[in-house]
Amino acid sequence: MSGRQTITGAATDVGTAAVAVLTAGTWKRKVAHARALADYWRSGALRWAFEADVPDEPDRPVRPALLPPARMPKRRRAGSRKTRIALLHAVAHIEFNAIDLAADIIARFGNDMPQAFVDDWARITGEEAEHFLLVRDRLQVLGADYGDLPAHDGLWQAARETADDLMARLVVVPLTLEARGLDVTPAMRDRLQATGDTESAAVLTRILEDEVGHVAAGRRWFMHLCDERGLDPIATYRRILSTRFHGRLKPPFNTAARTAAGVPEGFYLGW
Repeated sequence: MSGRQTITGAATDVGTAAVAVLTAGTWKRKVAHARALADYWRSGALRWAFEADVPDEPDRPVRPALLPPARMPKRRRAGSRKTRIALLHAVAHIEFNAIDLAADIIARFGNDMPQAFVDDWARITGEEAEHFLLVRDRLQVLGADYGDLPAHDGLWQAARETADDLMARLVVVPLTLEARGLDVTPAMRDRLQATGDTESAAVLTRILEDEVGHVAAGRRWFMHLCDERGLDPIATYRRILSTRFHGRLKPPFNTAARTAAGVPEGFYLGW
């Protein structure tokens, strides 16, 4: 195990490996731990055990500075290098948070779920790390880096407020916030393409394709819990969203991507 321990530390079980992601305080360490979690779980090198305490908050780098969402500077449409940097920095921050969100759902809820649940979220943890690296590479090409601009903590606030209930976590994070990413990413990609930044547009296309699978995993495990508990999925989704989500659902909706992820129209139409 010595080679693995250079990345995963003392982690030999999947729960501890997920906590290692959460407690990594730099982006380099967090990405390394996320990729190790995905690789070693897939290869069978991690035991099915959850031996580490799950922190209430993930460790974060000193930068970027985190501001309340209302204080975030407004982004203009992608055109100049400066506005493209702002857009890509926002995407990088979303992907960075998504690493912690995927690791947290394993560490916090995995022990009570089938192994296939951890299969899904370990894979997603690794994919979110790859997304972050792809976007950071584009920032560097444009003469910037992750941390150069402020960011907000809205995604982790959603995790914080659903730490008590897996169904609520699935409703708010993959089935609402990540599903919203399916709606807005095509327009961001098209704006970048229109400026001639085909490389950044291609990165967003890759992220969009993977995120369909992430939303699908959220839908799959939400439906699993509804089946176990004899609950109507649409009524349950709407009930939980009305009490646990602080925003509101608003069009346009990427119906094609949501359908590809298996999300019923009743989750987002007819409210």
